[in-house]
Amino acid sequence: MKKIVFIVLSALVSNFYASSQSNVEFGVKGGLNLTFFKVKEAEFGNTIDTETGFYGGIFADFDIDNTVSLQPELLYINLSDFKFLNAPIYAKFKLSQRLYFMAGPSLNYFFDFFTNKFKVRGDIATAFNITESFDLHMKFVVGFTEVSPNGLFLGAGYKF
Repeated sequence: MKKIVFIVLSALVSNFYASSQSNVEFGVKGGLNLTFFKVKEAEFGNTIDTETGFYGGIFADFDIDNTVSLQPELLYINLSDFKFLNAPIYAKFKLSQRLYFMAGPSLNYFFDFFTNKFKVRGDIATAFNITESFDLHMKFVVGFTEVSPNGLFLGAGYKF
């Protein structure tokens, strides 16, 4: 499954890079991850366990026009007992000279789950460019299943 996710993401990035005549930027990002695990207990309601970890990875930003771009990412996430790959594919909208809004699906491969290792979640994010190359970002990830890790990511990114 790891190979399939890697091949799909590589093909997607390669295709956009080859067909794009506009500006493409690459970068790295990382930061703090707070993940909230929602577990149903019998019929008595929900208990939310929180784990704190870190993430790091790479991204590409493909300009579509002056205000819209496509930004796929590949992130490694480590949360004490959980380790997984997170691959969001964002539609990125420029709200002002330095402020961006992003939304899109997030493909996830969990190394430590015994079954159901692949999950699809939804992401919404914002980024603020401190300089042309350096940004601060925040994203919220929503899981769609009963045992669903939802997460809050706070970090920084650097474009080459």
